[in-house]
Amino acid sequence: MPRKSNADTRIYVLDTNILLHEPLAFLSFKENDVVVPMTVLEELDYIKDSKKDVARDARVCIRAMEDLLRDASPDEMLAGVPLSGFGAGENRPTGTLSIYADLNMTESQQIFASDENDNRIINVALHLQTVFASQEVVLVTKDINMRLKAKGAGLAHVEDYRTDQLISDIKYLTRGYHQFEGDFWERVKSVDSRSEGRDTIHTVPRSLLPEAYINEFLLDESNQFAGLVESMDSDQMEILDLGYERLMSRHAWGINPKNIGQAMALHSLLDPHIDLVILTGPAGSGKTLLALAAALEMVVERNMYDKIIVTRNTPEIAESIGFLPGTEEEKMAPWLAAITDSLEVLHKHDENTKGSMSYIMEKANIQFKSVNFMRGRSIQNSIVILDESQNLTASQLKTIITRCGEGTKLICSGNLAQIDSNYLSAVTSGLTYLVEKFKDFSGSATINLDGVVRSRLADFAEHHL
Repeated sequence: MPRKSNADTRIYVLDTNILLHEPLAFLSFKENDVVVPMTVLEELDYIKDSKKDVARDARVCIRAMEDLLRDASPDEMLAGVPLSGFGAGENRPTGTLSIYADLNMTESQQIFASDENDNRIINVALHLQTVFASQEVVLVTKDINMRLKAKGAGLAHVEDYRTDQLISDIKYLTRGYHQFEGDFWERVKSVDSRSEGRDTIHTVPRSLLPEAYINEFLLDESNQFAGLVESMDSDQMEILDLGYERLMSRHAWGINPKNIGQAMALHSLLDPHIDLVILTGPAGSGKTLLALAAALEMVVERNMYDKIIVTRNTPEIAESIGFLPGTEEEKMAPWLAAITDSLEVLHKHDENTKGSMSYIMEKANIQFKSVNFMRGRSIQNSIVILDESQNLTASQLKTIITRCGEGTKLICSGNLAQIDSNYLSAVTSGLTYLVEKFKDFSGSATINLDGVVRSRLADFAEHHL
């Protein structure tokens, strides 16, 4: 049980899913005290030996806590071990970590009598709220139902884990472009233009768009101007003049953009200087089709890359792909049907569609891989398409991105309105975290595709259902 501190110090009780989402989460609460119930350690112990991908996160968390508590006596573990000497950097936590033996709680201390793990963790938070009445006791969990149960049982403070939540609402998510009202040039008071080969670059005051970032597209309502922010300093920024009509005329593998969003996406996908392209948007906006068309164009037509690796996480209900027959690629085929569907669309006018698909899959060396088996690899000179990435956490995305070696381009696509994970929302998804963290990176581009082009039926469903 944590020591009684001043009223400004909070006591955070962590649920298991927090430590699986971020194994070192207990270091994120600064000067406040952190309590981990014994039930949470039991759940981590059960998960660490499982075949699920989160088993690694459980082991990382257990090792980190063991490093901190190794020399502590049982009484010190219960009272709280200082976190100040653990971790690195200037923002080291100054609170304590304690283990609460909730298995020894008497019936009089329990609100929930049933022996479910969630109830036992809530009982700990409620008991600490009674003992430390002068301090805020906060239960931190990603389980929405557990938060409702805790509040219903009388717990005053219940929160989601927000340390890796960079925006409060999905409407604030970076779109990858800025559209000016009216005519762009009417807003420009001074400009210095120069030509570099066939490119025209305009140098304009930074005050025109103070919050601009590298590789952000600039458009105007009149559809007369389209540009791309190439560089900037505190006073000015350089804009590459793309030309609205020239941007709309981009094409790859027989695919032409149907709207300006797709045109911007295609420009970023085909740009060899951009290592990471993030495509967000609703179902039917063309994310997968554009990614695959651009990948085929760069691998087969331009010989810029050696192969295409397509991957996505398998839903938790079927996290293990072992029950499906065949090789890894054959097992992944049902989860990557969107890719094969898009490949079929790209070759639907061929005389023998199935033969063309087989030929192209061999020619472009298209490989289907499971995210679960990406760890430990080093992928060189390839295009990696990560589909349905809205269901991944920030740590899972980090695992995949750090696999990308020299000359590899990563394309992440996802629809934040279709999250299947039990513990992720649109603002806590790893895709949202990725968009916000990489928006200032000169080697990445983000495009939000907001127009549904699949069919008028899909468009109506997207807006009215």
